Amino acid sequence: MDVEILSRVQFAFTVAFHYIYPPLSIGLGLIMVIMETKYIRTGNKEYETLAKFWTKIFGLTFGVGVATGIVMEFEFGTNWATYSRFVGDVFGSALAAEGIFAFALESGFLGVLLFGWNRVKPWVHLVSTVGVFFGSMFSAIWIVVANSWQQTPAGYHIVTNGLETRAEITDFWAMVFNPSSIDRLHHVWFGAFLAGAFLVMSVHAYYLLKGRYVEISRKAFSIALIIATIFSLGQLLSGHRSADGVAENQPAKLAAFEGHFESEAPADLYLLGWVDKEAQKVTGLKIGGGLSFLLFYDFTTPVTGLNAFPEDERPSQVNAVFQFYHIMVAIGMLLIVLTLFGSFMLWRKKLFDKPWLLWIFVVAVLLPQISNQLGWFAAEMGRQPWVVYGLLRTSDALSPSVSGDQVLFSLILFTLIYLILFLLFLYLLDKKIKLGPYDESADRDRPLQSDMVDVVSRK
Repeated sequence: MDVEILSRVQFAFTVAFHYIYPPLSIGLGLIMVIMETKYIRTGNKEYETLAKFWTKIFGLTFGVGVATGIVMEFEFGTNWATYSRFVGDVFGSALAAEGIFAFALESGFLGVLLFGWNRVKPWVHLVSTVGVFFGSMFSAIWIVVANSWQQTPAGYHIVTNGLETRAEITDFWAMVFNPSSIDRLHHVWFGAFLAGAFLVMSVHAYYLLKGRYVEISRKAFSIALIIATIFSLGQLLSGHRSADGVAENQPAKLAAFEGHFESEAPADLYLLGWVDKEAQKVTGLKIGGGLSFLLFYDFTTPVTGLNAFPEDERPSQVNAVFQFYHIMVAIGMLLIVLTLFGSFMLWRKKLFDKPWLLWIFVVAVLLPQISNQLGWFAAEMGRQPWVVYGLLRTSDALSPSVSGDQVLFSLILFTLIYLILFLLFLYLLDKKIKLGPYDESADRDRPLQSDMVDVVSRK
């Protein structure tokens, strides 16, 4: 395999693995803030117990996320030296801002968050939890800004020095508020909130099914379900706005999302399908003119198709981009249906009497993670053949001195190390879940727990 393909696979693998953890940290951070706030406002120790329990899991995800994120910094230099020189001024400022405004805030309060229980006043600990949460949010801002600049460059000029060409910032705030950054940031945040909320619901649904920690699990599940319902609906709106932005700024990518080839024809909206790139045809279930309606509120307005672009300036893997995008959308719609139905059952006070529904929430923890990953794949593959849209091709961004054998060897090593790290993460997470929020012997006499066992056994 050639060095470009191997380098892309390696970077995709490391980013995909890393991206399991930051969304969980952001989502759990929000839930921890809510739990601690409810404890301080009500004095109910159960909320403190929940906050302590999820702080332990947060610490695990945060640690693995930091460790796996460092690798990507080195890959910029080893595999993508030309790219690093080209975007160094832009990425340098964004990553420096992350260090100053995000990581310093997050790490500064992390010690108090993890080890400050019973050592500082409750309101001081809450401040530290809020600080860590905001730090994770700010970190997402600067990473998304840097990546969005690759999608829609702004606030720069091109400088040539000898044989080297690079982008320099001329307007920092134009770079930050580039045309796609705000919509993409909302989409990332909402996806992170869903990842954290579904992890909490999965764990506490499991406890409820096993008749363990019933009283506090009902409280935790209810908090997470409300968050998931709000942000699953919010994700629908942010996704629509993001798609509008892609249509305006990256029309080739949008055409690949929908398998739309004819450049002067209305675009159908496919619910599912298969793209035949050679025949320039999509076979599947569609709404005629549906994409035209979503973009222009008119079923007959033409949408720019892939044929409007030279073949070497449009995504080569159209079917893969199409499938990733549509599976992401399908999962998003499924999350809306599931959370709305769950909220309805919670309002009717019947949710916790439905073991089949709780089992769905146990396994649904995978859905936001899959959706987040596929959304990233669709966005990055849809940008090809550009690593910086319209400015630098991926094939020109490589390190000239790195061979395919070197990249393959490091990819194999990374795969083995990350596999071990992932298994260790699962082991520690499972161990913490099995230990639970507190000693169960202190909760044996609570009537709700025995009631739940009876309900589950009857079902």
